[in-house]
Amino acid sequence: MQRHHVSAVSFLILFFFRLMLVCGEGQPQSSVLDRHWYPGTATWYGDPEGDGSTGGACGYGSLVNVKPFRARVGAVGPVLFMNGQGCGACYKVKCLDPSICSKRAVTVIITDECPGCPSDRTHFDLSGAAFGHMAVAGENGQLRNRGEIPVIYRRTTCVYPGKNIAFLVNEGSTPYWLSLLVVFENGDGDIASMHIQEAGSSEWIQMNHLWGANWCINGGPLRGPFSVKLTTSTGRSLTAKGVIPSNWSPKATYTSRLNFFP
Repeated sequence: MQRHHVSAVSFLILFFFRLMLVCGEGQPQSSVLDRHWYPGTATWYGDPEGDGSTGGACGYGSLVNVKPFRARVGAVGPVLFMNGQGCGACYKVKCLDPSICSKRAVTVIITDECPGCPSDRTHFDLSGAAFGHMAVAGENGQLRNRGEIPVIYRRTTCVYPGKNIAFLVNEGSTPYWLSLLVVFENGDGDIASMHIQEAGSSEWIQMNHLWGANWCINGGPLRGPFSVKLTTSTGRSLTAKGVIPSNWSPKATYTSRLNFFP
């Protein structure tokens, strides 16, 4: 890579831009996502007009059956699932046959893994409703009858209007083992790393990726309230200070007062 000399003014501009990238409330208003379309294949599962699976390999549970997830869920093969690191990412998927497909793409949220899907290409297994949404008016059923179809897809920004990032404390959590699931994350939608900070401490402790979209930490006894720092696959970072109270309980959801810009 070539190196270029920059002026002092340019250096300061670059410095403050990088500072904005790592501070939660100073995020630029669009994610640095790949805007190119790529080839793939798609199938569908569940009821023909259904919302897809209940739960799924990402661990979102019953949330997939209600808005804003409802009818937008999708399972993917290993290429995009990435052992759960791809959970929460959003994609636009479009079929190309003008005789039956509309020009609009369907936007789906990765909530599940597709068992047995090919590992040598990108594959989406969509809810019946999401799959049919790609058809021209009145041809939903005919499109579903085709089974597997070629598609193009691209990563897109996740947007959850009116929602702030929420943290679900997973069942089985104790003061010695705490497991969290993150939902309603605008922007990239996924999580590359997660850190937690105990009450009265300045140390950020890295959480371990457990499975799907679930993260955990061993230690103890852990003392709340806890602050949580998220970092996405594009390096965007956000800190929710004191979001989990000292009297937290398993299966409870704690909503922050912030989110990434869409």
